[in-house]
Amino acid sequence: MNIVNMKTSKDSKIFEQVAFHRLELAPILTLYGRMVAAGEWRDYGISYLREVAIFSVFKRTAENPLYRIEKRPKLRSKQGIYAVIGAEGQVLKRGQDLKSVLGVLERKLIRAVD
Repeated sequence: MNIVNMKTSKDSKIFEQVAFHRLELAPILTLYGRMVAAGEWRDYGISYLREVAIFSVFKRTAENPLYRIEKRPKLRSKQGIYAVIGAEGQVLKRGQDLKSVLGVLERKLIRAVD
């Protein structure tokens, strides 16, 4: 689990944030690069919050995200730490292994190239 501690300048309280580790970002960015090359995705955003880290992908910058790849460490022992969520909030895949969860988006890449 990769949690980042941040201090505010006003006081010495420490706020914890969930973040993607470099080894987690590598397969996400590899998939992102292939989808950009296929013309399916154009932009991305990363949010690090207290309980979740989110990698959002967009077709156009001004739109809502097409997909969100989420990391929720609190769900590790229940549903799985990683999830791919669609534009309308539906959970497309959830699990413990990031590469298998990203597989749901890999199938969309195969369709895009055909």
